Amino acid sequence: MGKRNMILRNMIFRIMVGRTMLGLLSLVLSVCCALPAQDAKPSTDSTPQTSLVLSDEHASVTFTPADFRALPHVSLTVHNGHTDASETYSGVPLATLLAKVNAPLGKDLRGKAMASYLVATGSDGYSVVLSLAEVDPDFHQGQVLVADTRDGQPLGKNGPFQLIVTDDKRPARWVHNLQSIEVRSAK
Repeated sequence: MGKRNMILRNMIFRIMVGRTMLGLLSLVLSVCCALPAQDAKPSTDSTPQTSLVLSDEHASVTFTPADFRALPHVSLTVHNGHTDASETYSGVPLATLLAKVNAPLGKDLRGKAMASYLVATGSDGYSVVLSLAEVDPDFHQGQVLVADTRDGQPLGKNGPFQLIVTDDKRPARWVHNLQSIEVRSAK
């Protein structure tokens, strides 16, 4: 019995040490991951960026305003609740842009892909979330547009790119000075 108790105590001790080490490792990793890189400095600049970066875990595509103008555009008229006016925006449907990073859309948006979403961020750090189903015309009637003109003119202080979500009752997910769109998975 003595040897058996000794083995059992040794196993319990190893488990407790292992859990403690795992907890410490977890704490160290969470602190390290929360710290910014030494060379990175948070941006407080809210001036418009000159490019739009679209990415997922496998690919990244950068559009300059000239690259973006070369893409096929559509126009749509929406009511802007902030200005209480109808405005006509021209740009590229977000689903068209997402196809450039092979985001799962159309028949590929099923199963695990249904947990995919995107984060759109402006140069001032303002970010919004949309599910891929909200962006996919096969799932959702509303349109999500990355615009580069309003009423036939450049976006000015809201540009060079702006996210427009047509079916929202309030334009809270309309991201001004859009600089990045990142596809993620909720897994």
